[in-house]
Amino acid sequence: MGNKITYTYLPIKDAILFKTEPIEDMRGYFMRVYDHSLIFEILGDIKWLQENHSYTKKKGTIRGLHFQLKPFTESKLIRCIRGEIQDIIVDLRKGSETFGLWHSEILSEKNHKILFVPKGFAHGYCTLSDEVEVLYKVDNIYNKDYECGVRWNDDSLRIKWVESNPILSERDANLPFLSDIKDKINF
Repeated sequence: MGNKITYTYLPIKDAILFKTEPIEDMRGYFMRVYDHSLIFEILGDIKWLQENHSYTKKKGTIRGLHFQLKPFTESKLIRCIRGEIQDIIVDLRKGSETFGLWHSEILSEKNHKILFVPKGFAHGYCTLSDEVEVLYKVDNIYNKDYECGVRWNDDSLRIKWVESNPILSERDANLPFLSDIKDKINF
């Protein structure tokens, strides 16, 4: 017997939000967080090649907006297993009807939401609590030579982050603006 997993298509083309409903009893709960047959039915035969685990100490930290260029573009399946995040995705697929649009979703250990991010999207998040852990599956291998990103506060994107003065890594603080890399983006 498994718990219920539902899904909703988001306003940005091809992005999907999954929601799991745990089965609870006096011991706690059980929750199926991944079901290949459901994913296959909705997304086709995605093969997840890596699962990454990110830990962030402080509330108000932004990681991102990151992506990889072809041939190492990645789809991601993201969930927050400890704490809470504001997750941001941006469609960077040239020719997409939603190119340049972004979507924000709160993911937390309590709401059990899982975000599917298609290839060709930038991804980042802001921690809304201390001690945050995020797990995400990716369908391609990481290649440092093909990593790229867009500055978190790029004026052309007008993202409404919950934090206006975030903690950032040096790398993320110095990511390029979208206008500086438009020609480099190849998806």
